[in-house]
Amino acid sequence: MDKLLVHGGSTLRGSINISGSKNASLPILAASLLTGEPCIIRRVPDVSDTNYMIQILSALGADVERSSGTVRITCEDVADEAPYELVRRMRASICVMGPLLARKGRCVVSLPGGCVIGDRPVDLHLRGLEALGAKVEFEGGNITLTAPDGLRGAEIDLRGTHGPTVLGTDNVMMAATLAEGITIIESAAAEPEVLDLANFLNAMGAKITGAGTRRIVIEGVKELHGVEHTVIPDRIEAGTFMAAAALAGEGVTLRRVCRDHLKAITAAIEQSGHRVEFNPTGDSCTIFRGETLQGVNLNTAPFPGYPTDMQAQMTALLATTPGISVIKDAIFPQRFMHCAELKRMGADIKVDNGTAIVRGVEKLSAAPVMASDLRASAALVLAALTAKGSTEISRLYHIDRGYEHIDEKLLMLGANVERVKDR
Repeated sequence: MDKLLVHGGSTLRGSINISGSKNASLPILAASLLTGEPCIIRRVPDVSDTNYMIQILSALGADVERSSGTVRITCEDVADEAPYELVRRMRASICVMGPLLARKGRCVVSLPGGCVIGDRPVDLHLRGLEALGAKVEFEGGNITLTAPDGLRGAEIDLRGTHGPTVLGTDNVMMAATLAEGITIIESAAAEPEVLDLANFLNAMGAKITGAGTRRIVIEGVKELHGVEHTVIPDRIEAGTFMAAAALAGEGVTLRRVCRDHLKAITAAIEQSGHRVEFNPTGDSCTIFRGETLQGVNLNTAPFPGYPTDMQAQMTALLATTPGISVIKDAIFPQRFMHCAELKRMGADIKVDNGTAIVRGVEKLSAAPVMASDLRASAALVLAALTAKGSTEISRLYHIDRGYEHIDEKLLMLGANVERVKDR
């Protein structure tokens, strides 16, 4: 098992490319199950989550080739049962349900394992697929979906307790592409990753309108065909490096970004006193560390609000920002495990009922810390960049789930980091 040693005190300079979006890649890879023709998907990040999805597709019988960010998938003859051993490793594997059901009329998927950032039920996925005509059965930890009479369009409301469901929207949208008639998804997730999936499906021959809004309309078609597609940039990776540049940078440039996807993150970083400058086309930005800094109030919200996936990283930035910051996570109120580890480094943070109150301290100190989930591990890396001494971050496999070669990118910017084997 790997650890990351971060030696604090280096100044970040230079530029890096942001990878393709992990959260867009996963459902797009799954959507290749909807056709027997080859699909070519570019800028798929080399992270363990996408590797698991590719392993699941291969186990289902897909022919998969991968080389330097490009994945070619042909799902000519696929099985309808996804193997538990692979599904249990990654919650997002649930998004093979919709396309398998639509293509095969039946699918068996293991219930994914629990999630450390709180309860993330699949009931909304199932409610949506049931509305399309699927029959749902549970047995031995498996979900079996069947559509003996085929899928039929329906009006579906996917509103959940903490807002719309991104993967639920993806699953229903994929299934509806081959359903008979028209499907209307109300309270749909409007995240850029949902729009990217819709663009992929439309290029395959689907008829989807309204993606990127709260109301998506899908007109079912008889079949879909192969396609080539380039995945959108990863807005959470971009936001993480924006926070790193604000913490420890001196004019860091991020290329291959999308300004429209980063508005809420940019606003939060600018509000705390830093400067972000985009080029005219909005696909590159430079972050300048501010001199007069202040605390901010943040509330996570579905897109276009401030993303819950950037809450931990912003907490790390605000830990050494003068003043008091208040961060409320209404989407995943339990998502504050990183705060205990940041406190070990000297941060002044109180967490109560889904809200963190952060009093900025002058400096953090290195300490052995442990990653608890993907974004929490990124927050610890950020905090360590300016901490006094060398911080040892264990359970690095969490960060490898969603950040492509984060240690190499930090080295390119001048950080002093090293990946070491755990003894």
